[in-house]
Parts: sequence; C-alpha cells; structure tokens
Amino acid sequence: MIDSRMPGDVGPDVGPGDDGPGDIGPGDAAGRPIGRRIVLAMLGLGAAGVAVGPAVRDGVRAALSRDAPAAVPDDRGFRYFSVVGSVPRQDATTYRLTVGGLVDRPGTYTLDQLAVLPQTTVVHDAVCTDGWQVDDVPFTGVLLRDLLDAAGVRDEGAAVRFTCFDGAYSESLTLEQARRSDVVVALRMFDEPVPHDSGGPVRLFVAPMYFYKSAKWLSGIEVTSQVQQGYWEDYGYPVDGWLPGEEPVSA
Repeated sequence: MIDSRMPGDVGPDVGPGDDGPGDIGPGDAAGRPIGRRIVLAMLGLGAAGVAVGPAVRDGVRAALSRDAPAAVPDDRGFRYFSVVGSVPRQDATTYRLTVGGLVDRPGTYTLDQLAVLPQTTVVHDAVCTDGWQVDDVPFTGVLLRDLLDAAGVRDEGAAVRFTCFDGAYSESLTLEQARRSDVVVALRMFDEPVPHDSGGPVRLFVAPMYFYKSAKWLSGIEVTSQVQQGYWEDYGYPVDGWLPGEEPVSA
C-alpha cells in the first residue's frame, strides 16, 4: 500500500538481519564476528520468545546479551546488525544526506529539510535473507525519485549508489528501480522517527527487495553510469535482490 501526503534488513540460509549473510557473521559491540551456530541458535530462541510471549523473549535477551545481543529480536521482531563494530549516532543537528554524482544540481539535505518535502508512506513486509520477516511495516519518507528529479539526473546516469555513515556499508539500484513508487528515503517507521538501531535517522526502504537492499544509516546518494556492487554483493549476494513474486516481468 502506498499513501502519498504532505508532511505535518532467496539468499543464503542465514544472514545477519538486513545487513547480509551469516557466513560472514554480524559483529558484536567490540566488532567480533558472531558464528553461524550462535546465530542459528538465537534465531530459534527468538522465534520461541515471540511465540510464548514477551516475558520469555525478555529472558532470552538477558541470557544472550553478553555474547550476541545483536541477534535477539526486538518487540516488533527486528534484529539489530551492523557490518562494523559500532555506528555513530546522528541527529537533526549533525545529520546530512548528500546527493551527487552524474547530476546537474548536487545538494545536501539536513533532516529538517527532508522532513518538509512531500512524504509518502509505503507499507510492505520487511523480509530478511536469514528467514525472519516483519509484516506490514509502514515506512514514511521522501520518494527517492523526487530527490533524483530535484538533482537533475544527466543522460549518462544509469544507476544509483548508496553509502552509509557507518563508514562501510553500500548498496545500489538501477535508475529504473530507484524511480519506483515503492522506494523511499525513510525518516519514519510505524509513524515514529526511524530509531538508530533500525538505521536512523534516515534509511532506504526498497519494498520489493530483500532487506539488505534497504541501506541503513543512509548518508550518500550518488548517480553513476553503471551499477556498482554493494557490500554484501561482493560476498555473493544477488545485485537484484527481488522478493519472490516481486520481480518485474521484464527483469
């Protein structure tokens, strides 16, 4: 479902949340990798916690928090993962989003400037490659195509590369994919500001693709002449991460 209005995370068997494959392993707070067996165990325990209720889930979190806090689901079922040891926090005073590359009018947006642009809400399941998903997640923000149109994409522009203020993650889309009506630069989820652990204050949401395509902690949008592989695609993930049944007929 897409609601336009004015303003007022099939891949590998196990993957670290919306950030990639479990073979590599998510990092803990010190940046150490968490192994596949631990991730599998925590996914099972997390599912059990969801099934039996918050009390058990909270107990699971407490028991596992020392060794692998990242893989324990939050109250909505999301799991926190990062490809680096820690990610600095940004807020309205420090956050900047740059739009550049093969454009006529490169620019930089603050959080407040993004918030006053026309906002669109896209509601879709967030589906991770490791098997978990959160149904009907509402992400609200600026259509990516609106930012691209404002920048003026040059004729040679054919793709969009995304970089993140964690200093490591990257992703990409073709220009056609980036202009879809279900791809947003999101400032809000569940009608609240996108929290840091979910990639805030601004993240990408590419509704028809696996969650690893929805780059968290978004800081840069660059128009390029061809698709550049993202972080996890260098480890074998597909460049086009379509969800089953979402792939365009012409793709």
